[in-house]
Amino acid sequence: MSDGGSKLDIHSFDTLPSTQTYLVDRIRRGEITHPIAVITEEQTAGRGSRHTTWEGRRGDLLTSIALKISDLPADILPQSASVYFAYLIKEILAEIAPDIYLKWPNDLYQKGGKVGGVITQKLKGFYVVGVGVNLGAKRSRYGAIESDVTARALLDRYRERLEAPPTWKDLFSKIKVEFEHSRTHFFHKDGAQISLQDARLCEDGSLEITGERMYSLR
Repeated sequence: MSDGGSKLDIHSFDTLPSTQTYLVDRIRRGEITHPIAVITEEQTAGRGSRHTTWEGRRGDLLTSIALKISDLPADILPQSASVYFAYLIKEILAEIAPDIYLKWPNDLYQKGGKVGGVITQKLKGFYVVGVGVNLGAKRSRYGAIESDVTARALLDRYRERLEAPPTWKDLFSKIKVEFEHSRTHFFHKDGAQISLQDARLCEDGSLEITGERMYSLR
């Protein structure tokens, strides 16, 4: 069912294998022509970074959003999209978890533990943005944001931001400051761990490490 606003419809489900796969499949079949968000209470085969799975419990934020690229600021490039959408959800989560931060390009951390992440795909004129955030009880492998806020309330706030999205240029100065949190972490490329200690964040959202440019759309 659709229970969203006129600009970005929100479709709610009790359970889905994957919100991201649901939207990607429908876009490929030509069934989606306007912005749409999907949120589910339970996800049985959620997708994470680097083709991993993302564990989710009832109460977590488990959502994917299809946004028309033509509706977004023109300076959001493929190499900046994942960082852009991840930073926007980080800003919303910071209202309930001030110590949360974004690890380049798309992981959400709190007190050194991963509590969520964002994956982004470019497909047939859309960006498909998948967001998973652990809320409530801490997991065996991951942390969680302790708050009474509901997943739907967070999605509604995210929708508001996406319906009036800032330009990449306007956001970049904040993202550049945020990147300092990433220096104690690693970036995975071709199965190898690459330290971000001496990386330089470029104005297009990519990284330069030892003279090599590294991009991310995931």
